[in-house]
Amino acid sequence: MAEFKLPENSRVGQGETWPAPDDASNVRRFRVYRWKPDDGQNPRMDTFELDMDDCGPMVLDALIKIKNEVDPTLTFRRSCREGICGSCAMNIDGQNTLACTKACDEVDGDVRVYPLPHMPVVKDLVPDLTHFYAQYASIKPWIQTQTPTPPDRERLQSKEDRAELDGLYECILCACCTTSCPSYWWNGDRYLGPAVLLQAYRWIADSRDEATGERLDELEDPFKLFRCHTIMNCAQTCPKGLNPAKAIAEIKKLMVARR
Repeated sequence: MAEFKLPENSRVGQGETWPAPDDASNVRRFRVYRWKPDDGQNPRMDTFELDMDDCGPMVLDALIKIKNEVDPTLTFRRSCREGICGSCAMNIDGQNTLACTKACDEVDGDVRVYPLPHMPVVKDLVPDLTHFYAQYASIKPWIQTQTPTPPDRERLQSKEDRAELDGLYECILCACCTTSCPSYWWNGDRYLGPAVLLQAYRWIADSRDEATGERLDELEDPFKLFRCHTIMNCAQTCPKGLNPAKAIAEIKKLMVARR
């Protein structure tokens, strides 16, 4: 077999290296995916050596230090730094997670950071989630009712009915589960994916919602729901400890029960 050679102008894996200060004694190497759409270059992995004695404990702390003190062109999303907003979802050490809750000490060796997989990349660590959010909007994620709203109070539910939403309402739409799902990689144009289907079940399971039939009708499709093959990557990678596969199974059970 002929030896494969990269084109002369290729920079795959041939990124820049920023060394740590000479007096640093606690050095960690961070290998970070870099790409921007307007320079005509292939993606590369840049290496940043940081003094961890002068850096916070989380991967997001390291990325912020890189951007503030080493390379201001590094691009990533972040907001709450508390595992609530889901903005800093990325692939760290081979697993989709939140950079703000992933400790550097949890990673052996170099800390490798990539954008969420199988999504178009806007720049560096920023994935394009336009399609993901459009799919989320398609399930109508709000309470739908036919009966008039009570004039003097909110729509109430019992503690038992409220408990049915535990394990569902906590989803922060970080897309870690969806981008870890092989079925979504193959059929993401039509399969809604774990996060959106978990959200769909959250409204189906809500005792205050009166559109269960319509919601199930919308999901009655060979691709929207039934491309799930219970691979379980979604439950393994969810940074909130949720189980989207279980929610998908509950929807399938309701589909069978109504036939």
